[in-house]
Amino acid sequence: MKNTEKYKRGYFMPPKCEYKWVKKEYVDKAPIWCSVDLRDGNQALVVPMSLSEKLEFFKLLVKIGFKEIEVGFPAASQTEYEFLRNLIELDLIPDDVTIQVLTQAREHIIKRTFEALRGAKNAVVHLYNSTSVAQREQVFKKSKEGILEIAVEGAKMLKELADQTDGNFRFEYSPESFTGTEIDYALDVCNAVLDVWKPTPEKKVIINLPVTVQLSMPHVYASQIEYMSDNLKYRDNVVVSVHPHNDRGCGVADAEMACLAGADRIEGTLFGNGERTGNVDIVTLALNMFSQGVDPKLNFENLPEIIETYERLTGMKVDPRHPYSGKLVFAAFSGSHQDAIAKGMKWRDDKHLSLWNVPYLPIDPKDLGREYESDVIRINSQSGKGGIAFILKQHYGFDLPANMRADFRKIVENISDNEHRELLPEEIYDIFMREYVNIEDSVRVKECHYVQSEDGISAAVTIEMNGTSKVLHGDGNGRLDAVNHALKDEFLPDYCIDTYSEHSLQNGSKSQAVAYVSISNGKEVIWGAGIQNDIINASVQALISTINRLKKMQCK
Repeated sequence: MKNTEKYKRGYFMPPKCEYKWVKKEYVDKAPIWCSVDLRDGNQALVVPMSLSEKLEFFKLLVKIGFKEIEVGFPAASQTEYEFLRNLIELDLIPDDVTIQVLTQAREHIIKRTFEALRGAKNAVVHLYNSTSVAQREQVFKKSKEGILEIAVEGAKMLKELADQTDGNFRFEYSPESFTGTEIDYALDVCNAVLDVWKPTPEKKVIINLPVTVQLSMPHVYASQIEYMSDNLKYRDNVVVSVHPHNDRGCGVADAEMACLAGADRIEGTLFGNGERTGNVDIVTLALNMFSQGVDPKLNFENLPEIIETYERLTGMKVDPRHPYSGKLVFAAFSGSHQDAIAKGMKWRDDKHLSLWNVPYLPIDPKDLGREYESDVIRINSQSGKGGIAFILKQHYGFDLPANMRADFRKIVENISDNEHRELLPEEIYDIFMREYVNIEDSVRVKECHYVQSEDGISAAVTIEMNGTSKVLHGDGNGRLDAVNHALKDEFLPDYCIDTYSEHSLQNGSKSQAVAYVSISNGKEVIWGAGIQNDIINASVQALISTINRLKKMQCK
């Protein structure tokens, strides 16, 4: 590409890095989660949420299990201010939930923020100012000392106004654009703020280190977090927080590696909504932990309901391929994938296994409120016989013989390919019934009578063809065999029964029986199926279906 020379690496590696986080295998406990959907996420919407919509979203976040929720920037607009006042005055904040508000390090904004917070039972006041080289030089036109002074003066104002305001307040500081800031300088600014606040075990302070813009690979950010975590003052009384954005598509990796490197807390949004490419997706982070056997302390057991509420309130859409959440993430169209999933599910059932280990499914869809029947096996022209058979069995109780699955797949593939679309389970059922079951286009059995003797069974089969009835006779070692011999000379001189199987479709006295029959002449195989209340009648009907399908093929 052209213009490569315009760009250079804009991040700063820490002056000293031990890479201790590399030796850790996975995130072994849930961090403190803070949802910023109502502030960072809301300000990124084309049409921000109304008061009532924000309130419904707040209740959703509480239901999911968030204990820290950033509810807005109350000094930014009257809507933000009123929303916060409603939460406090109407006592809508559960006792175990802490609200969080954002403020710049500017006196009039800080004062307005504390006016909005009067009477808050538990609140975090989140102070920030930008510290990066680009912001210092281009926006604020201040030296390092001048930027540090802004942070310190803001911290002092927070402390002073918190003492004068009714409520219970904790403090958070963010060196905004942290990833574009010299790491030793970012440390100096954070430590200067901590010296003002002097955190204690009872009143811990949050130091938030945001990926305001992703400038590096995730391992660089992890190294920056490790350095800050190891060198912050009052570390035992400091909660190290991260707030990754997703400019390079590495928000989840940044957050996970940051946790390995010492981060205690993550700020993010549902499904990654936020400015530009968005914030880190807390749903993905939490379910990544869940898939490793770690309780994320958030409840996504009814993910479809959460998605519906999120999409309705924000006007955003969850991408069909979004990890865990998208409509297609558990879907298998490929025949080989479908076959492996179906066999894996059967293996679990047969072995009565408790641990989840199914091919192509890193997590059990049912744990998220998804259904195997509608979410996992999806049918199009790429689907295999195993997936199609899985649909018929899971939805309708048909257990097709192996060779019949291949025969039926060709029909389904042809229809899906010609129509260029996915076929729904009910359509698969309709095709199966139309193509194979109880086919009576040319020949129909009106009645059968059987006589048992020492030599076997004799059958008298009354058929109707082209409006004319006829009685055919045959002998065999069983009823179906006798019927087959009765029909053979008339319709199947060159064919014999190749495969036969049957089973009940439902449990109980009113269950129906289904039988599958294939006939072969050594060159081609014709399948048919029959459904009746009696297994013998179903078997006879299956044989008649094969005869009618054969006659139809011969007429083409």
